[in-house]
Amino acid sequence: MPRRVITFYVIINMTNTYTQIHIQCVAAVKSRQSVIQPDWKERLHQYITGIVQNNGHKMIAINSMPDHLHLFFGFRPDQSLSDLMRMVKGESSEWINKQKFTPSIFRWQ
Repeated sequence: MPRRVITFYVIINMTNTYTQIHIQCVAAVKSRQSVIQPDWKERLHQYITGIVQNNGHKMIAINSMPDHLHLFFGFRPDQSLSDLMRMVKGESSEWINKQKFTPSIFRWQ
């Protein structure tokens, strides 16, 4: 009886590579002015959380003091950190100014 040769091919799919990156960022108010007030800081946190999540990242924690903001989030490597922070700072500054939360123009450093 003739022998059969069976060949198996193993294909490794690298598209299912798992990546876990956690980033903490601190954003300071321009000139470290104490302008983030308790009566609207929770709304600011919600707005910034929306920006982070809409870009495919996962907000883990967010907190602020009157002159700076802390973000801790799970970061997906398909976007650069500088692009994400540019969006967070730019869009949140625009939102704060439209809401007129501060007497003068709000800017991050």
